[in-house]
Amino acid sequence: MVDQTQAAAVSEDRGPSAALITVVALATGSLVANLYYAQPLVASIGPAIGLSPDIAGSIVSVTQIGYGLGLFLLVSLADLVENRLLVLATLSCTVIGLIGAAVSTGALPFFAASLLIGLSSTGAQVLLPFIAHLVPAAQRGRVVGNIMGGLLTGIMLARPVSLFIAASFGWRAVFWCSAVLMVFIGLALSRMMPRHKPHGGMHYGQILASIFTLVRDLPVVRWRAAYQLFLFAAFNLFWTASPLMLAERFGMSEHGIALFALAGAGGAFAAPIAGRLADRGLSRTTTAGAMLTIALAFWATGWVVAALALAVLVVLAVIIDGAVQANQVVSQRIIFSVPPQVRGRVNAFYMTCTFIGGAIGSVLGTLTYHWGGWTATAAVGGSMGAFALLLFFLELSRTRVSPA
Repeated sequence: MVDQTQAAAVSEDRGPSAALITVVALATGSLVANLYYAQPLVASIGPAIGLSPDIAGSIVSVTQIGYGLGLFLLVSLADLVENRLLVLATLSCTVIGLIGAAVSTGALPFFAASLLIGLSSTGAQVLLPFIAHLVPAAQRGRVVGNIMGGLLTGIMLARPVSLFIAASFGWRAVFWCSAVLMVFIGLALSRMMPRHKPHGGMHYGQILASIFTLVRDLPVVRWRAAYQLFLFAAFNLFWTASPLMLAERFGMSEHGIALFALAGAGGAFAAPIAGRLADRGLSRTTTAGAMLTIALAFWATGWVVAALALAVLVVLAVIIDGAVQANQVVSQRIIFSVPPQVRGRVNAFYMTCTFIGGAIGSVLGTLTYHWGGWTATAAVGGSMGAFALLLFFLELSRTRVSPA
């Protein structure tokens, strides 16, 4: 029996309502933000749970490990388990993990809570293929773009929001606030999200094993995953190294760095634009433009930082974020064009590759900056964009497909 609210949220002719799209965008952004709240608070959380400064950074790593596991193990379930039930279950687990982190007084319970937060926050990646099921193909790029805009906004706002809340109420309040937000989002989705039951016929082990067969048979998924791996690596490279650079070269405090990150969130506005361009058949142009933009903008930051031109650096940060987001939207529009019954597994592979790229970028951000300063970081980030562009031209030379 479909609730009247759920029925009103989806029209057979027009797809999901604006209200449902807004709630899903908020949900994806809020879920992914949970991965980043602790990142700027490591110095405060570590002593409170008995961790030495040398290993306090593992707080963030545990959450990221949980997310990586969830991308492969849970997101694939979208092709097996009723999607609304799966999303609400992951939200419930996220709330439990957030409360656990908020009340932890020791390292072991905090790590367990962090692992659960990362694992269950992958519910955001269940929502993306779910909403793609409901959207007519002609509108898919625009809708996916709107939702990805919400996701990137969550990533970019997580760090400054956590700093502002912690400065006034302590670090535990950050997790309590997120837990409350998750509860409200869960209530909204339970009322508005229609049920979607995938076709049966496979068990969980077969679902996981079939991912590799699907990737083998769908070269476009392999290419798109490779592109976003490099571009998201560049994204994380920038946002891992830039706080170090801003503190050293510009003398900025934590609050100043938070404001810089807040300004960088403006790149999320590129997502709806990229979606509309993809709907108009400009996927290839948008992809190449995004890669070239990342390469040039990254290399330009080297001169801008040397000149201490902060205002220009803010603009370049927005441009880099917007370009990464543009390629993400175009890529997900393309991979969601596969048959509906395999979208969950395809998205699981794609996002796992994206996550691996992000992890590599985070490591390289610290290494490059300590090795050669921002000049080295800018050079490596720009090279990532250029290499992705070379891969894109290689794909074009090897395949002849109709424009996406």
